[in-house]
Amino acid sequence: MVLVIRPVPILTDNYAWLLRDEESGATALVDPAEEAPLVAAVEAAGGRLDQIFLTHHHADHVAATDALRKRYGAIVTGAAADAYRLPMLDQAVDDGDGVTLGGAIGTVMEMPGHTRGHIAYYFPLTPALFCGDTLFSLGCGRLFEGSPEEMFHSLRRIAALPDATLVCCGHEYTQSNARFALAVDPDNAALRERAAEIDSLRAEGRPTVPVRLGVEKRTNPFLRAPDVAAFARLRREKDGFR
Repeated sequence: MVLVIRPVPILTDNYAWLLRDEESGATALVDPAEEAPLVAAVEAAGGRLDQIFLTHHHADHVAATDALRKRYGAIVTGAAADAYRLPMLDQAVDDGDGVTLGGAIGTVMEMPGHTRGHIAYYFPLTPALFCGDTLFSLGCGRLFEGSPEEMFHSLRRIAALPDATLVCCGHEYTQSNARFALAVDPDNAALRERAAEIDSLRAEGRPTVPVRLGVEKRTNPFLRAPDVAAFARLRREKDGFR
């Protein structure tokens, strides 16, 4: 079952994601952190919220979970490994577990690196990946808890997914990520084309995500890193980039 997906801008530069199975009307949010705009989005989509999917414990991804659960009776799903620091979970999941939204079936993928308990949700028939702060367009998450080895492995798992996969990430960081990507990979024609597209989208106030994974494989320096050492070097350089 193919999901209808849209980003909902929240906070300063976050996205929550609204997912809807059109056949059943089942609706979900990924990483809800601000109540008012998400209530507005749910009401505009029919006033039904069946599921809340959490990728990791940071407040800018979970802060509105309890308020939305109370309002709509949504079932909350998150990583079993992080249950102690997430909002109360109705469904605690591990790597490889299945999740459903109406007729749509997804798979949980462990994604350590940004945090140790980070997970993503992959819905193959759409296809779409809700990856929180693991992969951004033209970037990746900071290593707050995990190691370069863990993040590199997580990104390799993502890179193995089909090129048509929609990357649905947690932040609108793409324009600043593009500046770094161009600094380290200036001769990449696909990257230059993507950077121009990004500038146009942002000038119009439009989101730069979701983006197809195939585009990211050609343009994202972190996905293009050949090994852990190269990835770690890029991550250090990005941390100090201004």
